[in-house]
This record gives sequence, C-alpha cells and structure tokens, in this order.
Amino acid sequence: MIDDHAVTAYLDRIGTGRPGRADAESLRALQHAHLLAVPFESLGIHLGEPISLEEDRLLDKLVARRRGGFCYELNGAFALLLESLGFAVDRLSARVFDGAGPGPPFDHLTLLVRPADGSGPWLTDVGFGSHSRFPLHLDRRGDQDDPDGRFAVLDADRGDVDVLRDGEPQYRVERRPRSLADFVPTCWWQATSPESGFVTRGSVCSRLTADGRVTLRGRSLIRTTAGGGRTEEPLETDGSVLAAYRDHFGIALDRLPDR
Repeated sequence: MIDDHAVTAYLDRIGTGRPGRADAESLRALQHAHLLAVPFESLGIHLGEPISLEEDRLLDKLVARRRGGFCYELNGAFALLLESLGFAVDRLSARVFDGAGPGPPFDHLTLLVRPADGSGPWLTDVGFGSHSRFPLHLDRRGDQDDPDGRFAVLDADRGDVDVLRDGEPQYRVERRPRSLADFVPTCWWQATSPESGFVTRGSVCSRLTADGRVTLRGRSLIRTTAGGGRTEEPLETDGSVLAAYRDHFGIALDRLPDR
C-alpha cells in the first residue's frame, strides 16, 4: 500500500483521475492508461543504474523520475497502486515461452487482480512489452478479443495456465501468490548476466500509442500500427537519439545507454 499523496502522483503520471470504484471498468482504464504513459524499457541496465524492487525506489523511478522499466518494476509498482485503490492483487510468477517451451520460474512477473465488484479474477499486465491492451479474464477459456490481438487462457500442467496471443503461447502462469521479494534474484540475473537477453540484445524503450506502438531499439526508431503497418527510421546522431527518448517517451537522459 502507498499513501494518498503517492497515489495522486502515480495517477498524474499515467494521466488519469482517481476511479470512483475499484471495479472491472476502472481496472481496464488504469491498465490502458499505464501502457500509454509508462514505457517498457531496459535503459537502466545499459546506463549502469542499479535495478531495485524496493517500493520507494520503484515509485521514485516510475513516478518522480518519470521513467519506465521491465516487468518486475512495472508490474511491481502497478500492484502497489492497485492495492491502494482497493483492488486485491496477487503477484504471480510466469515462465516466458521460447522455441523450446516455457522458460524458468520467475522469468516474468504478472498480476492477478480481483476488483471489489466481484468480477474477475483478471490477469493484468503492464510489463510484457507488446501484449494485451486490457486485462484478460483468468478463468475464461476460449478466445478473448483485444485491440492488440486474439488472446486465450488455457489450462496447463499442475494448475498453471498458458496465455496465448493469436495462437502463439506467450507465457505460463503459476497461480501461487508470491511476494515481490521472491523475484529479486531473477531480476538481478536478468539485469546483469551475460546470458540474459536484456543484456545481450541491447537497450529498448517501447510504449503503446493510440494506434500502435513506438519503439526505440538502439538507434532505430520503429513505429507500428494496429493494422500491421511498420516504419523504421535510423537515428544518425547522439542528439537525435536523446531527442527521441524525450519526445516519444518523456525520458530526459544526459547520455546514451552503452548499447
């Protein structure tokens, strides 16, 4: 839980007012606003910044410094906001699929949210980059249409569930509630290991837009639309890259990430 002043500041950060009720409609609006305002980004890893999951430092980074983060930071902070607004939130471990199947436990942090109106449970995620724009009903089987794809939640082994997008598995969710501290070791590995994709693939910063996404990967500015359109613009100078961070993501940097 965070105090009222911090709640107000967080809501200002994502450009929305305080919801009148902790219901499913408000949850949809909060997730959408968060995705539009707060980017998925790995800049801290390539700027040599420490990655912390302590509550005060999460809020300082996302709200006071108006930065983004990756799943542990984004969903970790969003959970604090939702709980302070009256939602019941479980932090869940998910295993991201690659070509060989689901990855290791704690590979991803996602949220199970139960609104006060008794609807749900809803799978809520603002930390997976390109994903569903709105929460997915965790107990509903079959297709769930979203502006950003056709999603499905399917039963898996040992009570886990798989989340699919347009028929492709995204991640496998374990339904056992966890604490944010449980994710600290894997967060550290993701941010520091030479085997981590966040380290080897270089910096990325990506945000939902009204009609698609805008992504800055290294020195390439990529715009995509919901209809499948894509443009890629190379940024030739350091100044143009810094300006793109500022203009598209509201991030003011005094130097570029190292890659």
